[in-house]
Amino acid sequence: MAGVALQAGKNKMESQGFKKIISALFFLLIANGFIWFEIIFNQPNKNPEIYFLDVGQGDSEMVVLPGNVKVLIDGGPDNKILSDFSKVISPYDRYIDLMVLSHPQMDHYGGFIETARRYRIGAFIFNGRDTDARGFQQLKNILKEKNVPIIALKESDEINYLNDKFDVLFPPPDFLDDKDLNNTILTLQFISPDMKAIFTGDIGQNIENYLVSKYDLHSDILKVAHHGSRFSSSPEFLNAVAPKLSVIEVGKNSYGHPAPAVLERLAEINSKIFRTDKNGIVKIFAENNNLKILTQN
Repeated sequence: MAGVALQAGKNKMESQGFKKIISALFFLLIANGFIWFEIIFNQPNKNPEIYFLDVGQGDSEMVVLPGNVKVLIDGGPDNKILSDFSKVISPYDRYIDLMVLSHPQMDHYGGFIETARRYRIGAFIFNGRDTDARGFQQLKNILKEKNVPIIALKESDEINYLNDKFDVLFPPPDFLDDKDLNNTILTLQFISPDMKAIFTGDIGQNIENYLVSKYDLHSDILKVAHHGSRFSSSPEFLNAVAPKLSVIEVGKNSYGHPAPAVLERLAEINSKIFRTDKNGIVKIFAENNNLKILTQN
């Protein structure tokens, strides 16, 4: 009887050991799957990719430069940006090279607060304009606690990386004290061998006129200003940019964004229109000298 009991215990031990081996193998297979996911689906990109994130009534764009260098322009109003990250970058990638703020209004920096907590940030770039808004001060405190360099850029400054660059078109120093934060927008033109894009934030027609008078604005891609507000996107500005593709970042709102007149002007210049409220995340990249567009709700 004792021998039978011992054999039963041995069989039980062998069964438990077998289950542990199976569990270990299953874990390794799962881990191996994650590794192959990384290898297959997250190879460093060779050409720039531009993502217009779906953050609701706000702005957020991510430019991914060759080698997975990430430039995040604006962060939307809240934490919606974090769920968008899971769709465009690896969950294991917790580093953003540059966090760029066009101007300190909540629908542009709100999502930066939690992003700065959860991700390592190489540097924070803004126009130098401060505000007493609680959220913006909270963001600055997090950046300082994490020793993130804070850099103010102005008109004529540049951000260069390999063959790609961002030209800062606005603001000049004398605009920074304007009471209207929309007159202080850090306006960028992205230039690469593959494409050109303009990131306009919430600029109005007064700033558009300034840019038209001073720069060659011709670009393949336009981030339509101020969510398609009727006070932006003048015919003169749109003709100067002449974008093949125009992206309106907009959500449910009571402002009438995007304005029918703006949609008509974009149609008149034969620009293909994408809207984050209808198309979700918009990805644009160059392939074989052509611009490719992917959307994801």
